[in-house]
Amino acid sequence: MSAAPETVHVRLLPHPREKVFAAWTDPATLARWWGPKGFRNTNHRCEPAAGGAWEYTMHAPDGTDYLNKSVFVEVSRPERIVIDHLEPMHRFWVTATFAEKSGGTEVTFRQTFESAEEFARIVTFVKPANEQNLDRLEAVLRGESPT
Repeated sequence: MSAAPETVHVRLLPHPREKVFAAWTDPATLARWWGPKGFRNTNHRCEPAAGGAWEYTMHAPDGTDYLNKSVFVEVSRPERIVIDHLEPMHRFWVTATFAEKSGGTEVTFRQTFESAEEFARIVTFVKPANEQNLDRLEAVLRGESPT
């Protein structure tokens, strides 16, 4: 049996683990950085606890709005968050882990897809978009406005 199709991105952020974890669980902060470069978010529901809903609209730079529905599967402070992205378009799971390291917090952002076909269709977009997502997180942690 082959492994599930996924991308893995690792970033050392020069901030305490609690601060990095909070950026993933505070609805206002999460809305500021989630998504690729140029996107904005409006949270409609954001309940960062196991079983909690996360419904938001991603506003693309071209003006297109994407309503997203997800569920927080696991929120284990301050080590791990698992999000099940239900719709639209792409079904995937995000697993974020937060490890204390010398110099800050190592974030591992794992995105696992439901099917190899879906993964193959969007992998060239997803890899740079996830790196941009982490760039935006880093900017917010520095107190800057994300791009």
